[in-house]
Amino acid sequence: MTSDPHQLRILLYPDPALRARTMPVDPPDPEINVVVERMIELMFEANGAGLAAPQVGLPWKLFVTLDPQREGEAMAWLNPRLEILDETHVSDEEGCLSLPGITVEVNRPALVRITGQAVDGSPIESTDEWLSRVVQHENDHLDGVLIIDRMTTMERIRNRKAIKQLKSSARNSPGD
Repeated sequence: MTSDPHQLRILLYPDPALRARTMPVDPPDPEINVVVERMIELMFEANGAGLAAPQVGLPWKLFVTLDPQREGEAMAWLNPRLEILDETHVSDEEGCLSLPGITVEVNRPALVRITGQAVDGSPIESTDEWLSRVVQHENDHLDGVLIIDRMTTMERIRNRKAIKQLKSSARNSPGD
């Protein structure tokens, strides 16, 4: 991990950390608390609905989301597990903070139950319909899956220029 969690930033495609294998985290841990606070700050700054640890360069099974029960609040999901409750698939447009300017129609199960741990280690669970899509997207990040992996041929063509610009920016940016 970075020596200073306050230096964490949202990584952009094609950063290899976005494809990294993630490992379970062991709460409670003061380091995790600071990272979660920074991730929530980054998510709000970017007007996102969620942000996964690989998106800030950490190979942890952790993501943060908006809290559907408390407007303007966020919550952390550590070691999340998803269970499909409704096999009906719903297609909706998704964007990603690591792929700015790119949107993709993604077909996902309509309802999932997410279980995991809060930062204090206590068990948490939700079956919120809106949150179902968000946690499926964020959970994909924990498996190294990005929305571009779910693109149709037409979406690849439509987003080709934006993807090319991201790759070009990555090649031209100085190393950290």
